[in-house]
Amino acid sequence: MKAYLVLENGAVFEGESFGAQGIIVGEVVFTTGMTGYLETLTDPSYYGQIVIQTFPLIGNYGVIPLDFESSDPVMKAYIVKHPCQTPSNFRSEGTLDTFLMERGIIGLCGIDTRALTKIIRNNGVMNGKITISAPTQSDILDAKSYCVRNPVAAVSSRTIEKKGRGDRRVALMDFGTKRGIADALIDRGCEVRTFPHNAKSSEILAMSPTGVMLSNGPGDPTDPANNEIVETVRTIMHNCIPMFGICLGHQLMALANGYSTKKLEFGHRGSNQPVKELSTGRVYITSQNHGYAVLADESSFVNVNDGTCEGLDYGNSFSVQFHPEARSGPLDTSFLFERFIERMDTYAAG
Repeated sequence: MKAYLVLENGAVFEGESFGAQGIIVGEVVFTTGMTGYLETLTDPSYYGQIVIQTFPLIGNYGVIPLDFESSDPVMKAYIVKHPCQTPSNFRSEGTLDTFLMERGIIGLCGIDTRALTKIIRNNGVMNGKITISAPTQSDILDAKSYCVRNPVAAVSSRTIEKKGRGDRRVALMDFGTKRGIADALIDRGCEVRTFPHNAKSSEILAMSPTGVMLSNGPGDPTDPANNEIVETVRTIMHNCIPMFGICLGHQLMALANGYSTKKLEFGHRGSNQPVKELSTGRVYITSQNHGYAVLADESSFVNVNDGTCEGLDYGNSFSVQFHPEARSGPLDTSFLFERFIERMDTYAAG
């Protein structure tokens, strides 16, 4: 069936529908990852967005539930050039088309994803509408009026969950966390308790945590709905408990410490983003997925491509904009979990 993407600037792309069929509006973003499409599909940070894969062939190794970063996709729609209908992998349990159909995620294929990505790069992130009927002026108006609302609350856990065993007790504040973050801590001998986004500082402090992890998540960090989270983070930091923030967690920790943020023109999304650690001069390749950046004069890491802040150090606490657990992606910066472990051990020793 024919389907169309209508951007808010009036550009129209005609393609074919796959996965679920229907009409949807969202913020159109692109990711440059050549692999890791399953992690992209199940990353809660894509809530409210229509995701373009710049790599042309997607789905060649099928659907592998063990690679999911959350139970189900929360993105609005998925755009690829060529979806593979005959995956080849001994772990595969189905096709991308069936996966999207079963979960109600609209797919669009057969369009010029290179041309679409160039529009986003040149004009910045914009909204779009996928429709199965001939585009009209009302489709452009629908796209222009779209806004992502309350994304963190939509993807955060609802209850406290405990996983792993160990002497180090980590409170993981869930703003839309990827499973890989908790797994990285558990693999290093931590007990992880996941708290909903709206957990009070008193609830978290009551477990006497050795450390606090702030997860990734979707949306604008300065959304008024996040104000209580920022205050909770500030209170916990005043108790001098080691804290590690990733992606949105990095941004919220920065806001709690008086920094500000800005929206990037088209964001950093993919598994090949170079960052430089200023204290050592070393450059690492990282996995990233964010549309906002912290404004800071002094950073621990900076993006080599555009110079934006990629990390901040607060003494016994620190944060990074990229994903050191990197599922999928390079494992260059997984040492940051060891750094967090060291700071927790120093704290526990008094």
